[in-house]
Amino acid sequence: MRARHRDLAQPRRRLAAAWALLLLLGIMAALPAWCGVRDAPGKDLEVALITYGPGAIYWERFGHDAIQIRDTVSGESVDFNYGVFDFDQKDFLFNFARGHMTYMMDAEATQPEVAWYIRQGRSVRRQVLALSPRQAAQLRDYLLWNLRPANLHYRYDYYTSNCATKVRDAIDRVLGNDMKAQLQAIRSPLTYRQQTDRLMANRPWLMLLLDLGLTSYADRPLNAWQASFLPVELSHAVAQVQVETSATASHPLVASDTLVARNHLKPPPPFPPDLNTPLALSGLLLAIVLLLLGRSHNDLAQIAFGALASIWLILAGLAGLLMLALWGLTSHVAGWANANLLLFNPLAFLLLAAVWRQRTSRRAHAVAWSIVVLSAMALVGNFTQLLMQRNLPWILLALPVWLAVLHVLHQRSKNA
Repeated sequence: MRARHRDLAQPRRRLAAAWALLLLLGIMAALPAWCGVRDAPGKDLEVALITYGPGAIYWERFGHDAIQIRDTVSGESVDFNYGVFDFDQKDFLFNFARGHMTYMMDAEATQPEVAWYIRQGRSVRRQVLALSPRQAAQLRDYLLWNLRPANLHYRYDYYTSNCATKVRDAIDRVLGNDMKAQLQAIRSPLTYRQQTDRLMANRPWLMLLLDLGLTSYADRPLNAWQASFLPVELSHAVAQVQVETSATASHPLVASDTLVARNHLKPPPPFPPDLNTPLALSGLLLAIVLLLLGRSHNDLAQIAFGALASIWLILAGLAGLLMLALWGLTSHVAGWANANLLLFNPLAFLLLAAVWRQRTSRRAHAVAWSIVVLSAMALVGNFTQLLMQRNLPWILLALPVWLAVLHVLHQRSKNA
């Protein structure tokens, strides 16, 4: 019985194994062939530009973006971005201050990455790019090459080498520099300074500090290629690019444009705030107060004049030292040769003793005159465009105050 049972069981086991093999083959045929972004052929790759709107924190005000590559067969989707920095890097703050900032590239799965920005209330825009299979594969290979440890880091610059410009350059690379040629021919309405002031408008003191430190470098006219240092501007720019398919035909680079999530944060204004009026009024008000206090014979008023004038002189001197340091000790090109040094400079420290005395020395008198003359030179240079830096708001703030200080010191000298 046992031997006969074994003879009957043998065919049953073979039949069961055959059915199991057929079932496994059926399941494998029903599932997509898992290849993934790394190994997928170009025809299976979908490339999109992902743009995230400005965030709430000051370093998020410029926005962010990424290149999304999705394998349409397996469904795997990866976002490549160039906006990673590490506070724990050795000498990070020191390198940040001198303009030697190192940023990194990163790659994350799309869904959790996009979900994080949506939870922060930031807008998400997805623009699918009409790249050929060869271009899509080239872009994927370049991004993977960029992820290697030897190629991971890059030297960061606010305006010329950041998360948006690196994404822009990667896309333009596979387009044979055609995107750059088209965007360079389009004029941008705002300068680096105006874009910075606009985006930092919700942080007035930080906006003013940045505006004070920016030089004529930030006032040059920009084209759309240069303006795409901002992710949002890059998303607008790629929508204008045409890709040639033949000598007589072309099609838009952006095949589809989807707003995945709306912005739930207060958006930046479309144009920078007017700084001329508030700074001119502040300078005029401060000048009037200094004149009234300085001309009074009341001892308390004289003390108040000395204290208020000293605060102004210390701030002006420190601002001058900071601008000199940016020029001589750092790689922040946008802070080199600042015309605001004509208005705020270390000469101010030489007047600290004079504002407390009832008689003005010849040296203090000469220093006060020198600062007023330098400020007047800044005004003339601004209106005649001898100085290309657009610093009229700071002239309107400083010149009335320096005239008031000079007047009080001159009156004291005459009275003595």
